[in-house]
Amino acid sequence: MAVLTNLKLVSATRSVAADPVQIRRNKLVEKLQEQLRIAEAKHAGRVYAPTKLRTIKDAETGDTKTVEVPKKTREWFWAGDNGKINLSVRYGAATLYLNAKNATAIELNNTEELLSVLKSLQTAVFEGEFDKAIDSATKATREGFGK
Repeated sequence: MAVLTNLKLVSATRSVAADPVQIRRNKLVEKLQEQLRIAEAKHAGRVYAPTKLRTIKDAETGDTKTVEVPKKTREWFWAGDNGKINLSVRYGAATLYLNAKNATAIELNNTEELLSVLKSLQTAVFEGEFDKAIDSATKATREGFGK
């Protein structure tokens, strides 16, 4: 007990309620970071292949083991008809509207511009510029489930 007497003991509880807006922002920033990694790899001529751990059961022995499997990633950017790059921002399965006129994509000239725009979009998310778009996407998803 000599150790406990030398420590400062307090009565404290952990806050379990996290700010839902901040959770949504963090989720979108993580996905933008993943798109940035995909774009950087494509720009460098490499393939971005993230992995995840998955537990599988061996059919013959019945043993379970954890293996690394490739993680599905989908690019949010594509080459348009005019040779320029289009970038859409997604939240889950929904494409976010980027302005009041319901624009869904950003037109870019090259991959360098794509990299800088992805970085600036992360800053915009942290500053709350996507909060309305995220909220409308989550409401539409909830309505799709009949809630």
